[in-house]
Amino acid sequence: MATIRIDVWLYGALAHYGGNPDERVFANPQVSIPEGSALRDLLKALKMDTQERGITFINGDLSAMPGIQPDLDHPLKDGDRVAFFHLQSMWPFQYRHGVGMIAELQQAMLESEDSGLHHTYQSGKES
Repeated sequence: MATIRIDVWLYGALAHYGGNPDERVFANPQVSIPEGSALRDLLKALKMDTQERGITFINGDLSAMPGIQPDLDHPLKDGDRVAFFHLQSMWPFQYRHGVGMIAELQQAMLESEDSGLHHTYQSGKES
């Protein structure tokens, strides 16, 4: 079966999924997965529960945020770059407007009551 290689960046507490259980800053594993795989398959290859990740980018486009993860079935291609940030990562609010997003996240935000814009997150609940 043909495989694709994904350039993965893991930040903060997620860095240990890169292979070094003591790493807590960042990791950059190159992950091979079967051709035709989606983001959920990459998470499975990393042995990472999707709820552990916060902000996620695919090729520089925002694909998920805490509480909004419409990217699980997003197809991946050879050479894609995926960056996973831990849940405590801060992303300055002023940068959120006009950011590039994958189509699945754009749709989820349009369908969301609050357009997916939160200022704080707490245990899966807004505060």
